[in-house]
Amino acid sequence: MSKNKDYPFHSVEEEAEHRELKERLPKTRVPSYELAFIDTDFLLRYELRSVRLQLEYLKAEMTQTANNIESTIVVYGSARIIPREEALKQLQDAQSYAKKYPRDEQGQLDLKKAEKKFEKSFYYEEARRFGAMVSTSHEARDEGNFVIMTGGGPGIMEGANRGASEVNGKSIGLSIYLPTEEGTNPYITPELHLQFHYFALRKMHFLNRARALVFFPGGFGTLDELFEVLTLLQTKKMKRIPVILLGKEYWHKLVNFKALVDEDAIAPEDIELFQFVDSAERAWEIIKAFYAVGS
Repeated sequence: MSKNKDYPFHSVEEEAEHRELKERLPKTRVPSYELAFIDTDFLLRYELRSVRLQLEYLKAEMTQTANNIESTIVVYGSARIIPREEALKQLQDAQSYAKKYPRDEQGQLDLKKAEKKFEKSFYYEEARRFGAMVSTSHEARDEGNFVIMTGGGPGIMEGANRGASEVNGKSIGLSIYLPTEEGTNPYITPELHLQFHYFALRKMHFLNRARALVFFPGGFGTLDELFEVLTLLQTKKMKRIPVILLGKEYWHKLVNFKALVDEDAIAPEDIELFQFVDSAERAWEIIKAFYAVGS
């Protein structure tokens, strides 16, 4: 605990030793006697939601402050996109099976899926290169600045954390339990691996220190984050920072931004809130140009 050495009262750690009394004295073995801040059952009650929200915000904030995190580059994208080598093996296996059993309809479907996975594995490798690129930059060498941050999961998130890890750079993972994902990735800097229960607070921490946001191909979650950010920028609730959509073909196919302008649902200038790119290099060039920094 961080406190003034002349602080006259006992610390909460010392107070928590009351737990020993609970174990020794039968009369104290009741929930009402437990100290509130170490009573898990109490903290998990519905009425304590506001306290849990505050605690979840503060833990992530204080952890980043303690690790001198000044600014971040946030990478979003699908958890389903796999590394190139893994995608290649799946494709080769599917090709072998389809060749051996050409009349097997499921085998042909699996081949098409494997081809698509291999095609999209390009984005995993770009996320990996981007993570390395940013983490070896002059800005990142000023420790605590331009630190790669992701949602902590597999896929694109893993790629960006992995790229940072491979060049001995720090990276942050804001994990959240999702039944649709297979846990977290192993490339996050351990002391910067944060876990959330509340999506809202996780979203706040994605943006609190962000100096740029790079969106790789993704699904509902990626779209959710993208449109929330664009709304914040459009309404000027957030200062302008680079918002980059990597994968022009994917994004043009997924969202008809021009139709939104044609329908007068957004203003023509709202299209300028983001930029399309097709490579990690181009994404990094845009960020460097925005902040007028070197490589």
